[in-house]
Amino acid sequence: MSRLFRGLYIVWIVLRYGLDELVLSSFQKPWLHWIARAVSVGRRHEPRGQRLREALEQLGPIFVKFGQVLSTRRDLMPVDIADELARLQDRVPPFPAAQAVAIIERSLRRSLTEIFVSFDQVPIASASIAQVHFAVIKDRSGIEREVAVKVLRPGMLSAIDSDLGLMRMMAGWVEGLSGDGKRLKPREVVAEFDKYLHDELDLIREASSAAQLRRNMEGLQLVLIPEMLWDFCTTEVIVMERMNGVPISQVERLRSAGVDIPKLARDGVTLFFTQVFRDGFFHADMHPGNIQVSLDPKTFGRYISLDFGIVGTLTEVDKEYLAQNFVAFFRRDYKRVAELHIESGWVPPETRVDELEAAVRAVCEPYFDRPLKEISLGLLLMRLFQMSRRFQVEIQPQLVLLQKTLLNIEGLGRELDPELDLWSTAKPFLEKWMLEQVGPQKFFEQLKSQAPHYAKLLPELPMLVHNFLKRGHEVSGSEKLVAELLLEQKRTNRMLQWMIGMGIGFALGAVLMLVWMRLRHF
Repeated sequence: MSRLFRGLYIVWIVLRYGLDELVLSSFQKPWLHWIARAVSVGRRHEPRGQRLREALEQLGPIFVKFGQVLSTRRDLMPVDIADELARLQDRVPPFPAAQAVAIIERSLRRSLTEIFVSFDQVPIASASIAQVHFAVIKDRSGIEREVAVKVLRPGMLSAIDSDLGLMRMMAGWVEGLSGDGKRLKPREVVAEFDKYLHDELDLIREASSAAQLRRNMEGLQLVLIPEMLWDFCTTEVIVMERMNGVPISQVERLRSAGVDIPKLARDGVTLFFTQVFRDGFFHADMHPGNIQVSLDPKTFGRYISLDFGIVGTLTEVDKEYLAQNFVAFFRRDYKRVAELHIESGWVPPETRVDELEAAVRAVCEPYFDRPLKEISLGLLLMRLFQMSRRFQVEIQPQLVLLQKTLLNIEGLGRELDPELDLWSTAKPFLEKWMLEQVGPQKFFEQLKSQAPHYAKLLPELPMLVHNFLKRGHEVSGSEKLVAELLLEQKRTNRMLQWMIGMGIGFALGAVLMLVWMRLRHF
């Protein structure tokens, strides 16, 4: 019964905010549109994106979160709606401290006084999924440390499952009633949101993502990421090092404190491209609310990253595809951009290169009438995705997430420094990364990673060959196996010969150098 009432309430909100034009545009029932127009008097003149955003806010935190996730799928919706959804604020009233304490004590199986030296009952932040309290704790060595305690909002799982059930039902309606329904893939979007939400409900996943980013960024000296106190982390509660910084949105306060704002903007771009192209593991929710700047003398001017519920990952293939696309774009090599789309397998193999090249040129060429500092790589990537739709490209979710994060970074960088030339900061990094992919350093890395495989295989080769020769052709599949083994042995021998040759070359060079130095003394 509660689901029925909730469903009716959602339908009322859809009609009240005049959203029938979005979800029922192809439904040939005039009476339904008359009802919608009757109950949405006074709202029709407002932009459709604004009406959609306000309706989601009215429906509650789960729908707000859905709108935020939907805003990342700019390949599926008009720009005006995506821009408006990006303004959704994930702020909800905090739940009572007594409930937070009960969750902490149940999860950590100890009383609050046994865990913390002190605990701030008033949360410092509250969102749809969790809220954060400050506290003081004693670590294993008995040292008191200031910490932040993130507590999962109670009853979230049942609320999410209930609303997701309704979303699936509504997605089915949209797919059946709307002319664009099938293209927008509402069921797939809801399924993606389902996975995203259930992942975010496991706070251990967030803690492990933070730990991975902290390890990756250790030697960069550009960003601080809180340490997780694993003795106090569960799926419902995580305890982390408390970070002290100034929100990055307070630019004047940072400037008056002596922070080099243009350098801060450049560092943000470097940080992002390092996470993407070096590590393939990036913080994918880098809006101003999750970023602070340290004013501590020891770490002055460094970024502080918070909230790791959303992270993105890229494979080596993804990274190479992106780097080559960016480099080809700035060389105006549109044919190469088209070829990359086909080589990646995201465009049907029968696609004509010249047709795709012409479409890419139409997207990219207008950018070259602008100064480089005005070029948005995130917007370019989004328009390439939109262009690709007509060529039946299935855009990969990880690249859509990257594009959304890149837009965030660009917006943040240019808010800090309007003169920021994103390409002059990113191009050297991309070119260096491309060189590393084909240079000797990459070869030795691959050799090192394959060494255990060769070490295990080499001693077994003589016995495998002997057994095959002894059995003759009794087993038909053995010929293929031996051929593969012999081929692997030839590769190994060639590699060893190359390494021996390199060693001899270095040795001869060293001897000649010593002889030459001796001759100079005579």
